[in-house]
Amino acid sequence: MSVEVNHLTKIYNHQKAVNDISFEVSKGEILGFLGPNGAGKSTTMKIATSFIPPTSGHVKVCGYDVVEEPMKVKGVVGYLPEHNPLYQEMYVREYLSFVGSIHGMKGVQLNSRISEMIELCGLGIEQNKRIESLSKGYRQRVGLAQALIHDPEVLVLDEPTTGLDPNQLMEVRALIKNIGQNKTVVLSTHIMQEVQALCDRVIVIDKGEIVANDKLEQLKNNQTTLKKVIVELDKEVDESFWDSLELAQQVQKLDQHTFALFCEIEKDIRQDIFKLVSESGIALLGMKQEEENMENIFHQLTQNHK
Repeated sequence: MSVEVNHLTKIYNHQKAVNDISFEVSKGEILGFLGPNGAGKSTTMKIATSFIPPTSGHVKVCGYDVVEEPMKVKGVVGYLPEHNPLYQEMYVREYLSFVGSIHGMKGVQLNSRISEMIELCGLGIEQNKRIESLSKGYRQRVGLAQALIHDPEVLVLDEPTTGLDPNQLMEVRALIKNIGQNKTVVLSTHIMQEVQALCDRVIVIDKGEIVANDKLEQLKNNQTTLKKVIVELDKEVDESFWDSLELAQQVQKLDQHTFALFCEIEKDIRQDIFKLVSESGIALLGMKQEEENMENIFHQLTQNHK
């Protein structure tokens, strides 16, 4: 295993930021680490990268204990913190040279690696600029380049696309996906599209506890028990209008003319809806069947967790 977390707990004063969590990340896997703000994501990542110690429990990265062997952990881990602390006054190449030298690289090896990172992270046209003059998207690229400069086996990314515009977001996601072909990646986020675009498996943490740990499709299957159909009519009706639909287990009025009807996942209620509406002399303006999405699943998991 690339990452092993066993009964990890972190207490700040009297508050448990992380409460007895355990999980593993396999080599070559992209893991989505999800949770609301304050759930314990960043704390877990800081412990896994040897930046802060746990209160109890153990974390190993590539077989190295984060407390007993912190320098070896930092040698096999690339870390991009949430706020991407960069030396703004330095030039891009200068900064990457500085970070590489900290990891013991020098001479031809260091220059070669800097060139590789500039190519990989798409920094060619910006490589001779000061970091302070770069856009947020390019600063994130510099952050990824510094995390990768020493060719780590594990990449830990804490909210890597926060604050990016849509174009920057797509570019950075594509970069992470490319990197994930050869690295183990632990990706912290609360953006559901990020999970669907990048991750092989998902862990959801809430109030310091793991509430789900599964592959994305399995997580959808486990959480989805009802299918939703959105119906728009040309006349206003109340919820009792749908009482004769035997397959409708729930009815939710969205506005004066629009309803969400729920039925069992293996059933199809659309033909019955069309028949009822037609026989009632009402025009059906629209009908759309929606699949359960990650936003809904995330909401269910974190809202139901007490």
